[in-house]
Amino acid sequence: MYPARFFGLSIPAILAVLSFPASFVWAQGGPPFRSDDPDTPGNKHWEINVGSIGDRNPATGSYQVPDLDFNYGVGHRIQLTFEIPVAIQEVRGESNHVLGGLGNSEFGVKYRFYAHHTEEQKKLPRGERESNFGFSVYPQLLLNNPTSSVDRGVAEKAPQWILPVQGNCDLGILKISAEVGYLLRTHEESGTWFSGVVVDHEFQDKIELAVEVYAQHDVFGAPSAPKPRETTIALGGRLPIAGRESLRFIWMAGRSLVGVTPANGQPSWIAYAGIQFLIGPKRHSSDYVEPE
Repeated sequence: MYPARFFGLSIPAILAVLSFPASFVWAQGGPPFRSDDPDTPGNKHWEINVGSIGDRNPATGSYQVPDLDFNYGVGHRIQLTFEIPVAIQEVRGESNHVLGGLGNSEFGVKYRFYAHHTEEQKKLPRGERESNFGFSVYPQLLLNNPTSSVDRGVAEKAPQWILPVQGNCDLGILKISAEVGYLLRTHEESGTWFSGVVVDHEFQDKIELAVEVYAQHDVFGAPSAPKPRETTIALGGRLPIAGRESLRFIWMAGRSLVGVTPANGQPSWIAYAGIQFLIGPKRHSSDYVEPE
């Protein structure tokens, strides 16, 4: 929801917001983490994430409160995504300013083009199998909404394309997923490379705890100016609410891996907290099909 009151930003303040890595998008993240994996919700199943995101450094802050993330499974290899946040940009210093509004809308299609299953998993109904090794592509398109958010410095100029590849493997007690991709901006603005690795362990009762290392950096820019970059480490997880696997509390908290200064814009902290809803028809043994 929008804050009760928004304060106008002077032109230098707006430029300050846009010059710091707060402009790096979180959209490619798989809640609660910033990087994604090849998993999809499953045929006719929904994964809905409602959460709040924060990214703050000594000079600026970027927040999405709330961020609404809708994912729908078409078959067992395809995921359709729509995401939209209420965005808040903050500048601190001689005078504090806060500006808010509707952020960029994101549309995406994930396609898991390869999934390997053990012989035991192949005996299960198709919708209940868990792959121990897989790859996916996940192109996403960011668009502006018909508001003044771009003019006021709340949302970035669009269209923008996010072009990542994901992979994962199951090592028994640990599950590892990785993502690498490129954010293609328009309007002669710099593009951004990003990559992330998540190492996850699942305890009893479907409780998950994971560590993520994530990095992103601009590719182009003025020759004399340092290219904005960000490297973070975070701890996060998923916790069933009231013992229900279909309703989970998801969270993540971390900070920069390098020294934080007002000049380098590295985040003093990053955080995500929200609720994940898993909705869909119950699976029955009649869903079984021959192994691929």
